[in-house]
Amino acid sequence: MTEQSTVLLRASSVSIAYGDQLAVRAVTLPIYQHRITSIIGPSGCGKSTLLRAFNRMNDFIDHVTLTGEIAFDDQNIYAPDADPVAVRLNIGMVFQKPNPFPKTIYANVAWAPNINGFRDKMDQRVEEALRQAALWDEVKDRLHESALNLSGGQQQRLCIARALAMHPKVLLMDEPCSALDPVSTARIEDLLFELKEKLTIVIVTHNMQQAARVSDFTAFMENGVLIEYGPTETLFTNPENKRTEEYVTGRFG
Repeated sequence: MTEQSTVLLRASSVSIAYGDQLAVRAVTLPIYQHRITSIIGPSGCGKSTLLRAFNRMNDFIDHVTLTGEIAFDDQNIYAPDADPVAVRLNIGMVFQKPNPFPKTIYANVAWAPNINGFRDKMDQRVEEALRQAALWDEVKDRLHESALNLSGGQQQRLCIARALAMHPKVLLMDEPCSALDPVSTARIEDLLFELKEKLTIVIVTHNMQQAARVSDFTAFMENGVLIEYGPTETLFTNPENKRTEEYVTGRFG
């Protein structure tokens, strides 16, 4: 199997419930290495819940249960001996709204390496992460100013840099452009193409044009069920399922 077709992350028959309410229903989904996978679907379909399960962020929510298996590098991340912190070091996450800490730009990027004991060559690590996030040239003379002074688009790229500082293998992105203007959105999308050379990316988006532009594979969910999954171009131009066709052509209801 070539690197291009290596499955790095896999959900197998995953169901997730909030108390008695089932949010994700028996989803099986491969995530390929060095590819961008989009998860699309109407609000409340379970896509963000599934995304958060990929790095155990749902652990922070009371009364959430998961059945089935999620494997990273062929290891079940929900196994009794699995370390959630180690999982999140390998699988980073960027959220819908930019959420920089009320600290300096430098301190934001250095935060995770510091608390996890990776303090060697911190200046180099911070610069590398900011360069990867296409932000270095804009902030290199402002590293010790507050991150809250940055524009919304810059703040989101800072949050990406903050995730990249731990050198993750996977980056999860939950609606990363929904709070941004079109120019900032284009910058983030350009960035994704560069990042997939080094990372595997999973993005939840309501923006179908964005999914069509940036992703190699797309999964369509409805009511917690994975309706269809495949190469993005095929799913958008020749879907197998009528519900998928209705959704991607805007006739969904």
